[in-house]
Amino acid sequence: MKPVIQTDIKEYPLASRGKVRDIYEISPDSLLIVTTDRISAFDVIMPDPIPLKGRILNQITLFWMDKFKDLIPNHILASDVADYPAPLQPYAAELEGRSVLVRKAKPLPIECIVRGFITGSGWKDYLATGKVSGHTLPAGLKESDMLAEPLFTPSTKAELGEHDENITVDKAKDMLGSELMAKVQSVSLEIYSRARDYARERGIIIADTKFEFGLTDSGLLLIDEVLTPDSSRFWPMDGYEPGHGQPSFDKQFLRDWLTEIGFNKQPPAPRIPEDIASRTQEKYLEAFERLTGSKLG
Repeated sequence: MKPVIQTDIKEYPLASRGKVRDIYEISPDSLLIVTTDRISAFDVIMPDPIPLKGRILNQITLFWMDKFKDLIPNHILASDVADYPAPLQPYAAELEGRSVLVRKAKPLPIECIVRGFITGSGWKDYLATGKVSGHTLPAGLKESDMLAEPLFTPSTKAELGEHDENITVDKAKDMLGSELMAKVQSVSLEIYSRARDYARERGIIIADTKFEFGLTDSGLLLIDEVLTPDSSRFWPMDGYEPGHGQPSFDKQFLRDWLTEIGFNKQPPAPRIPEDIASRTQEKYLEAFERLTGSKLG
């Protein structure tokens, strides 16, 4: 199957083209989200795709959204191309498995990050200040340690090519208001906790993840991607050992390779060798199969 690097649907206006997703405005109330095979690292889009990656991300998101629909409604209107408007049918082969028709919502201005383990930028903040997003943590933690309780650590949303900035819960409260802030914090922590326990039974540690929410006239919706290898750190339980970074099922493998070759985290990015692309795809596929219990259709 040919990788989908970029779509060109002429019948509808392109609303945005992000690091991974192409979004089209289908009606005043609905959008088409196409998850391509593009991959980014350090907020830089790589020149080469990871085949099947878009289908994997889309299918994992649908799996989790269905699993947590009792906690919060989501923005999905349809995921079967046969149910899409007629002008999209000529693109069925390209869209199948990697697209969703969704209800339009106003995205919140923060990313809702939950950390169950100390790693990444949270580890760096902890080393520098003993805190993560305003949360004071115990002294003596080691890299990759499990936290006593998951932490809600929001961040701002950066423009394409820029870096998100970690903020405190109080800052997020100023941006959202106390009531909405309390709602997204509660839901984010509940989804993470349930997903963490589910994944652990399947040999995967969800170290951290980020959620996106949007507002409509009918209330708050879960939107965008959910608990994918792009929005989360997935570690294998086998061999887990605090005190250093962990192997992963996510794009940390690609980040590590880029670090090894001295990539300066600025565009243009280097070409991805075929073996690195193949091994990255294998990690995404393994995460999908372990979590959903099925093969990619």
